Amino acid sequence: MQLTTYWAEYAWLDTHVEPGVALDVTDGRISAVRKGVGTPPPGAVVLRGLTIPGLANAHSHAFHRALRGTVQVGSGTFWTWRDVMYKIASRLTPDSYHALARAVYAEMALAGITAVGEFHYLHHAPGGTPYADPNAMGEALIAAATEAGIRITLLDTAYLSSGFGAAPDRHQLRFSDGTADAWAERVSLLKDRDGDDVRIGAAVHSVRAVPADQLATVASWAAERRAPLHVHLSEQTAENDACLAAHGRTPTQLLADHGVLGPRTTGVHNTHLTDTDIALIGSSATGTCMCPTTERDLADGIGPAVALQRAGSPLSLGSDSHAVIDLLEEARAMELNERLRSRTRGHWTAAALLAAATEDGHASLGRPDAGRIEQGALADLTTIALDSVRTAGPVPRLAAETAVFAASAADVRHTIVGGRHVVRDGAHRSVPDVPRALADSIAALRG
Repeated sequence: MQLTTYWAEYAWLDTHVEPGVALDVTDGRISAVRKGVGTPPPGAVVLRGLTIPGLANAHSHAFHRALRGTVQVGSGTFWTWRDVMYKIASRLTPDSYHALARAVYAEMALAGITAVGEFHYLHHAPGGTPYADPNAMGEALIAAATEAGIRITLLDTAYLSSGFGAAPDRHQLRFSDGTADAWAERVSLLKDRDGDDVRIGAAVHSVRAVPADQLATVASWAAERRAPLHVHLSEQTAENDACLAAHGRTPTQLLADHGVLGPRTTGVHNTHLTDTDIALIGSSATGTCMCPTTERDLADGIGPAVALQRAGSPLSLGSDSHAVIDLLEEARAMELNERLRSRTRGHWTAAALLAAATEDGHASLGRPDAGRIEQGALADLTTIALDSVRTAGPVPRLAAETAVFAASAADVRHTIVGGRHVVRDGAHRSVPDVPRALADSIAALRG
């Protein structure tokens, strides 16, 4: 049994900022939270700034990081962006994907992210031929996260159709297992492992990509294992229109009809919803993962997050296409987007936004015991500087507001996962040059 004590200059304890908090960590979990500790105890590891629970990135496509900058040239739509994305996807191998993902997950660690939900659909070799290990690409992602020091929930994704029963196009052959039964057979070979570090979940790419009569197969696989189930939902109005034409109902209604909604399910984006859709999502306790920096980058629109939460849908956050990797920016963007739409302020408190970025995000990834600084919780912590050019000035009791509405990923000083210091004083301890790792892995994919 290994005991480490961390001393937080200031700690966020769900409702308030507490000065001088000693955190005892035993075997990767918080074993004691001691308040009123004015100076660091002998031998304690000092965390200067505001320490919050580790951030949860609930929606990631790691290979999209290679698109940053490239897809900001000129104009276009989601659909033209998708064409560029397909070109990058076609060039990835298990080895090159491992190198890229390791760098991306290290970038996440530098941003204070301690767990990622990887929405993974790049399964096979070009042309759709399985690798000798049919999960070689998923295993590459798991290894990358492990080496970068963060937890991963691999949301292995069923992607079977180019649209409402049509065969996959040539770009999508890598994504498809042919049928949901074949998908289930392959993904069943993957197992949770490494204590709390690796979880295996499931995903329906979208109602476009999984035929209606196969949705229940994916939902049942997740239900039998009590695993997280995620789905892209109503990101584009074109998806809604096509679903109405094919099935006479919205994507949300179609998912409800086939047993996909529920408390272990998270809809990603949930942008273009009817009042009936919102009621279905909320009454089933289906979660909502908002990805504001991607949704604005792709001109998707602003989802009805306020109405969804009021209806009963827990909110989480993701960096999705990685236009930026900054969960603090995602949190404040959700509030600021709503301000622009409604022309009123204060839809969420800093505490509520931090909950979306931490506790509720971890829960959506199958870790309800993470995201809080309390005895028994996983010892995943993020420390944000309060003396940078962005954060200096406010009184300490407003540190949560400062972090959410002024700080950025660049202000993260420490990232601790399971009591292990992954990022210390702003430097990644196992990937010493993250910018170079990103540059090299992305350059290797250029045609």
